[in-house]
Amino acid sequence: MITNPRMVIIGAAETERLGRIDDLSAIQVHADAARRAITDAGLTRDDIDGVATIGEGPAGVADYLGITPTWLDGTFVGGCSFLLHVRHATAAIAAGMCKYVLVTHGVSRVAPGYQLQLDLSPLQRQFEVPYGVTGPVTKFPLGVLRYMKEFGLTHEQLAQVAVVQRQWAAMTPRAAMRELITVDDVFASPMICYPMHRLECCLSTQGGGAVIVTSEEYAADLPSFDRAVYVLGAGESSEAPLISQMHDMTTSRAFRISGKNAFEQAGIGHDDVDHLMIYDAFAHLPIYGLEDLGFVSRGEAGAFIEEGNTAPGGRLPMNTNGGGLSYTHTGIYGMFLMQESIRQVRGEAAAQVPDVDISVAHGVGSMFTSAGTLVFGTRAAADGLGGRPR
Repeated sequence: MITNPRMVIIGAAETERLGRIDDLSAIQVHADAARRAITDAGLTRDDIDGVATIGEGPAGVADYLGITPTWLDGTFVGGCSFLLHVRHATAAIAAGMCKYVLVTHGVSRVAPGYQLQLDLSPLQRQFEVPYGVTGPVTKFPLGVLRYMKEFGLTHEQLAQVAVVQRQWAAMTPRAAMRELITVDDVFASPMICYPMHRLECCLSTQGGGAVIVTSEEYAADLPSFDRAVYVLGAGESSEAPLISQMHDMTTSRAFRISGKNAFEQAGIGHDDVDHLMIYDAFAHLPIYGLEDLGFVSRGEAGAFIEEGNTAPGGRLPMNTNGGGLSYTHTGIYGMFLMQESIRQVRGEAAAQVPDVDISVAHGVGSMFTSAGTLVFGTRAAADGLGGRPR
């Protein structure tokens, strides 16, 4: 067991390709991401003794890679699952259960067929599906409409989320959608489910990524240590799996709890954050995230984005890879939140923000059912330099 450990990301990589992958199975995509992250860390697969993932399952991924782990995590709570895996890995390493944890993600178009089964055990299939509330494009707009009515969010402000993120994507060669767009372009795209137009909905792509979590002590002798990114704080939470049973459809209690705990563990305030990644399966999620994390007051996020605060040159750069709306979205986007935060802290991002010492990655699972928050930082931030409390 390590005494008072400081945790780091020592390896991080995305798959060679993002977009359409129809010549590899999902587990091969996992393996591509894992190999790249292991190489980035300066390790070998024999060093890995912890594996966390979803989809293929940690045991399946470990076996395919030839790893015999002493710790596994297959926690699945939707798109933010990987952020929780990192948090759980830090606890496992501190407890002496493992030393180097590999967290992987992989999605391809090559998948086994599924049989439709009439299973009424999940609450959603009993109380929401029979009434047409069947997925994200029908669940998410319910809260958006309520939010618009209560706080005066305009359609133009909602569309501006997609416009701003495309500005970041235009500077990112790997982004799937790089052509600049306007609010009128958003309105001209097909209506998917009112008030969401297609350009306000995430992409559907394939690909993956991986990160390797360890302690500062275990990483110190590795040649990659000078690129280590510190995990300064972490949080997670959940609320009702039914959209109709949320405490308030205009805010997420899970968002607020997860973010608060991560900020408190890191010992930071909002003014310390140089860069922000908020899960954006749909355009309203960054609006909810900005408010629930406490960067702006209730009802102010739409105007905050419209005024350019999260755009290139703004005071709070957000979703700088283009996000799920323009960069990539494999259906489970949390891995890519972490990858961009890590790149920004390392100073290696395509659309690099100057002087990023602290980046926050905040993810959602399902329709606000769960949340995960990670605070990443440089060694200087971890040491408390630059006036940042630790």
